Amino acid sequence: MPATPRRRHVLRYLPVLPAVVLLLVFLAGPVLWAFQASLTNAALTGRHARNPEWVGLENYQRLAQDPVFPLSLGLTVLFVAGSAVLGQNVLGLALAVLMRRARPVVAATVGTAVVAAWVLPEIVAAFAAYAFFSRDGTLNQLLGRFGAPDVDWLYAVPMAAVVLANVWRGTAFSMLVYRAALNSVPAELLEAAHMDGAGAWQRFSFITLPVIRGSIATNLMLVTLQTLAVFTLIWVLTAGGPANASTTLPVLAYQEAFKFGDIGYGTAVATVLILIGAVFGAAYLRLLREQKP
Repeated sequence: MPATPRRRHVLRYLPVLPAVVLLLVFLAGPVLWAFQASLTNAALTGRHARNPEWVGLENYQRLAQDPVFPLSLGLTVLFVAGSAVLGQNVLGLALAVLMRRARPVVAATVGTAVVAAWVLPEIVAAFAAYAFFSRDGTLNQLLGRFGAPDVDWLYAVPMAAVVLANVWRGTAFSMLVYRAALNSVPAELLEAAHMDGAGAWQRFSFITLPVIRGSIATNLMLVTLQTLAVFTLIWVLTAGGPANASTTLPVLAYQEAFKFGDIGYGTAVATVLILIGAVFGAAYLRLLREQKP
């Protein structure tokens, strides 16, 4: 019996059904639970841990009145812009371009050094960064050779320290994405532009960047969403301090939920973080659609 158009349409999507089920169970389920918990006074201990009560939008009203929340929101934007949009994205592209022109031995050495930080477990990378920025760490030891005084970088400039640490750990991903993207740039276009008198910067600006703009948007989306969720690195380096100077939204959510035991309020912070990620994702996906011919 021949398949009807409707049946063929259903069979076409049948192979992706297991993936959809897994997404619903392991992604949509926790997100819905977090939103539901944010509307209650659920706690880590006490009577509300066993029998949480419905409080509606009370936790979100507390967010609007909490002076730490706008500070954490601003620090999260600063962290994402500094370490993902500018740091990892720009540095990854620069490394990919330089490694493409470098000698094979130099490119392999630099690539290995950059990727080594990425393949480390996050907790190991966090302790390595702590050993570098602490008062008795590597940075002060190096600067001390030039007569510079010891500085507690994690106390003096905590956000700069965590931004640099995240750039160090995450740049490898952007570098690999852009190395693959640069291979898709037609060599004949570059050669033709060179013969027409275009300099290296002109060829990069008017040929390379437009060709790889889809990869740029994709990479921006991925590193932005990944950076929004960074917790371990910041917690090991500064634990959100000093005086909330490096308390991003993931750190704030953890503190409220597990340090102070207010699960409802902590999940409200986490829900706001999910919404911010959804806005970023939707914006990047729209950008990708607009770039399609």
